[in-house]
Amino acid sequence: MPTLASPLPAPSTGERRALLSLSLTMLLSSLGTSIANVALPSLSSVFQASFQQVQWVVLAYLLAITTLIVSAGRLGDMLGRRRLLLGGVALFSLASLLCSYPSLPLLIAARAIQGAGAALMMALSMAYVADIVPRERTGQAMGLLGTSSAIGTALGPSLGGLLLGSLGWQSLFLVLVPLGGLTLLLLQRHLPASKQAAAPAGGHDPLGTLLLALSLGCYALAMTSGHGSWQQSNSTLLLLALLGGALFLRSQQRAATPLIRLSLLRRPQLLLSLLMSGMVAAVVMATLVVGPFYLSRALALSSTQLGLVMSAGPLVAAFGGVPSGRLVDRYGAGRMVLLGLLAMLAGSSGLAMLPLSMGSTGYLLAIVTLTAGYALFQAANNTGVMHGVAAEQRGLISGLLNLARNLGLITGAAAMGAVFATASGSVTHGAASAAASSSGLHLTFSLAALLIASAMLLGWRLQTVPASN
Repeated sequence: MPTLASPLPAPSTGERRALLSLSLTMLLSSLGTSIANVALPSLSSVFQASFQQVQWVVLAYLLAITTLIVSAGRLGDMLGRRRLLLGGVALFSLASLLCSYPSLPLLIAARAIQGAGAALMMALSMAYVADIVPRERTGQAMGLLGTSSAIGTALGPSLGGLLLGSLGWQSLFLVLVPLGGLTLLLLQRHLPASKQAAAPAGGHDPLGTLLLALSLGCYALAMTSGHGSWQQSNSTLLLLALLGGALFLRSQQRAATPLIRLSLLRRPQLLLSLLMSGMVAAVVMATLVVGPFYLSRALALSSTQLGLVMSAGPLVAAFGGVPSGRLVDRYGAGRMVLLGLLAMLAGSSGLAMLPLSMGSTGYLLAIVTLTAGYALFQAANNTGVMHGVAAEQRGLISGLLNLARNLGLITGAAAMGAVFATASGSVTHGAASAAASSSGLHLTFSLAALLIASAMLLGWRLQTVPASN
């Protein structure tokens, strides 16, 4: 990692304001996920729905982000990032209003629209960093975006718990409307015009986008349907997901302007970083989906108490984001990736064991360790990938990073959620006892620890790969 010969000048006021505006978009998109997670047990009661059914309040949001985020980055490179980012915030805010209607199908549909807005916000905010800050401060800027995302994740459970206990579940989504309006105003005032690359001939890739959406939808359905047992329909959906994935890859090979350039995935450094990002995100999402059910059913915490406990770890990640970025700039992305994964391994192992003997105190210790490691990993991994990327590819690479992350989030919500539901017997509302919920937590995070250990092996492999972009 190159070192600086002399310190850089302090960032300008315009740079600071632009970065803070971008940080608010990251906060808002992560808040959109975490504020809904804390309401899952309540939504299960309100709509008399099963764990698998209310999971779709989270999955619809994540699926929309995942299927559209690469397209969002690509369109930003082609058409200009600023106006698409503003449009994404406006769409997110409108969908937040629609989420308050008391119908589970409409809530799920509105969450999908909200996720489309969040896809634009996430992909373009990260891509915008290189337009605003010099390369030598990229780690700090990525750390700031990671901090903002962690603050949103932390704020969601605590704010959601308070609103849920006092104003009802609709208020969890209505509160996002004025926050979206404030974000839109700040972006309009402080965000400079983006560097726009020439649009490639052939335009967009609608077939690739459709095939990706269908494949991911079948995958999520395979993991959440079946009422707690693996049935023929689950196998059929999984096969359809695999077939759709194969067709997607073939379409990308033939498309004049593919959604994802498969040649990029032949770069070992990028591929390993994307795989690690997906694995790590699956574990983080498992804490957000499984955590509320364990805390409310096994430990019998109230909505307010649940929100406070769920906020503890992300708050640590929020305060550690910018220092993590500075560590990355000073010691190098590779070392900090491994250190972050080591902390996550300790936290995942702790979640599998400590709450069973220490209750909420053990849960807090483990989740704080895990999320602090996640903040360091995110800053290091994102910095390592984005360093040296050409201006015309920043949106695409940012989209790939977010695609990998959201594939992991879907796996965490669907597959890890299914493990917990099966192990705890939480197939219908209220079915899981305290002991069964504890058993489900133990199995879920034992698997999570194995997943992080696998990511560490990829991290060690990454150290031997020459840097290239």
